[in-house]
Amino acid sequence: QVQLAESGGGLVQAGGSLRLSCAASGRPISSYTMGWFRRAPGKEREFVAAVSWSRTSTYYADSVKGRFAISRDNLKNTVYLQMNSLKPEDTAVYYCAASYNMMPTINQYDYWGQGTQVTVSS
Repeated sequence: QVQLAESGGGLVQAGGSLRLSCAASGRPISSYTMGWFRRAPGKEREFVAAVSWSRTSTYYADSVKGRFAISRDNLKNTVYLQMNSLKPEDTAVYYCAASYNMMPTINQYDYWGQGTQVTVSS
């Protein structure tokens, strides 16, 4: 079992930055693909970014490409999401997830955190 705990959310003005952290416990995440997802009010959960276990591959939703950066520190068992140039439409609950699949779909993530709220004011 892997337990995931997100932190770093909050209220920020448009154009600002936040860094989310996802601390894992229970098992090392070094063999897992790690992803970030978000759910805005009234919308379904959507993919934001993912990083392979080897850190050699990263993937981003078009809506965040060039503004967000995912990274991982396997020694600290932690994944990060640096969010820059934030927009009001980035407002959502952000979730961290872990998958043992190499290129998982959203339904192939095995472990999920509880989420952290990000609110971007205009």
